[in-house]
Amino acid sequence: MRILLIEDDVAAADYVAKGLTEDGQVVDVAHNGKDGLFLALNERYDVIVTDRMLPGPDGLSILRALRASAINTPVLVLTALAEVDRRVEGLEAGADDYLAKPFAFSELRARIRALARRPAAQAEEHELSVADLRMDLLRRRVTRAGRPVELLPTEFRLLEYMMRHPGEVLTRTMLLEKVWDFAFDPTTNVVDVHVSRLRRKLEAGGEAPMIRTVRGAGYVLAEPHPG
Repeated sequence: MRILLIEDDVAAADYVAKGLTEDGQVVDVAHNGKDGLFLALNERYDVIVTDRMLPGPDGLSILRALRASAINTPVLVLTALAEVDRRVEGLEAGADDYLAKPFAFSELRARIRALARRPAAQAEEHELSVADLRMDLLRRRVTRAGRPVELLPTEFRLLEYMMRHPGEVLTRTMLLEKVWDFAFDPTTNVVDVHVSRLRRKLEAGGEAPMIRTVRGAGYVLAEPHPG
């Protein structure tokens, strides 16, 4: 696995890079936002790990630049700013995961592995469909009533899981385990943030809602109710 680490704290960067290298990964390190953004835009990585507070472009600016350039490499944001609003801001900018400092290296490693992992589609299955919603698993494209729906990597995995279980109530715990592949703090609202964003994108063309909230239980993806 090839990883880009963007961290201005040299001691912290050396510690993380050493651990990941000993774990068998190839790690490129940038100590400021300018160098990190250059590498992220011009090299190919399996996962990018970036500090939020950086000299030069900060972590969120790097995220926005990557997503604007249609680079969907999974990004894990490291930050000392652990408040809910800060995490939501990072997720809205395109982050796939958020890890507050200080953290255990074992947790960082587990989250990186989870981000690098993708649900394996059955060999004979190339497309999923629910009503007028289509997902091309080979080209990783989504359309709704023929309209392209641009999704970030985590949003794509979330929608894929929901489309594989149409009509079923999917709890937040199920989605955290199956989509993020990690046991998050049960108080996190990461699922709600991503579902809300996904819902807006699926209805952006004026189409009927397909994702329904089941109060106290979770979410259901199903064909829109007639009328």
